[in-house]
Amino acid sequence: MARTPDTTRPAAAPRPGRLRPSAGRQHHAGPLAYVLLGLAALVSLFPLYWNLVAASHPGERVVEAPAPLLPGTRLLDNLSFAWNQVDMGEALVNTTIVAGLVSLSTVLFSTLAGFAFAKLPFRGRNALLALVVATMTVPPQLSVIPLYQIITDLGWVDQLQSVVLPSLVAAFGVFFMRQYLVEALPVELVEAARVDGAHSLRIVWHVVFPVARPAMAVLGMLVFVQAWNDFFWPFIALTPDGNPTLQVALAGLGAGDHTVDQAVVLTGALISTLPLLLVFAVLGKHIVGGITAGAVKN
Repeated sequence: MARTPDTTRPAAAPRPGRLRPSAGRQHHAGPLAYVLLGLAALVSLFPLYWNLVAASHPGERVVEAPAPLLPGTRLLDNLSFAWNQVDMGEALVNTTIVAGLVSLSTVLFSTLAGFAFAKLPFRGRNALLALVVATMTVPPQLSVIPLYQIITDLGWVDQLQSVVLPSLVAAFGVFFMRQYLVEALPVELVEAARVDGAHSLRIVWHVVFPVARPAMAVLGMLVFVQAWNDFFWPFIALTPDGNPTLQVALAGLGAGDHTVDQAVVLTGALISTLPLLLVFAVLGKHIVGGITAGAVKN
């Protein structure tokens, strides 16, 4: 007698690796998310908007209460006065040179040092890394006097190299790149390149730099903004009448006989902010794309 099939046996459970039907479904933001994002954008853009409003009014109107909230008619006059009161053109060029050189050197040296700390075994690596990180706790004000003595002995007072050379590399950049490369760069990839006969410089150029590109973009952006807005050390090493950066030039802007024209000062601040906005408008898509590419794991 033939056996009848057993229809009471339970169905097989799905395998753990099998995707659920909704796994590839796209999730769309609701109205509340758009409202919150719109409010956050308005709050973030309001200081820039009010800076523009203040730059378009006379100085006495800016300090009155209530403060103006609509643009005025003196924007072009204030821009012309601020540009001519100090050598804003030279300051803009100097700041671009300083911020560009500091960003490039910091990204390059931090990537090289981060790769060494992350993937190259050598004696005392952990102790040296701890020493580099410990330097982040030292206030920069403690190094002002010896650093000023050094640039004075070298004859670099009021020269751009006095601002660039002390900032060629940063401990934060080394630690940032080391932490990124520890996870993003497989040691097998480096060993495979060595087996193929690649020397260290070729490994850095063809293996490390492509992998570290997202982190290098983020670090370059952060360092560029910090160098562009740096005021403390450039104000000591440079002079407003000699070879200033933008922040040093702004320190002497709007000064009158007894008062300071706040509208002119805010106009200078607007001039110093516009190049940063231009950089973000041109490179923002590439920076965000690099961050997103670095965040995706296979």
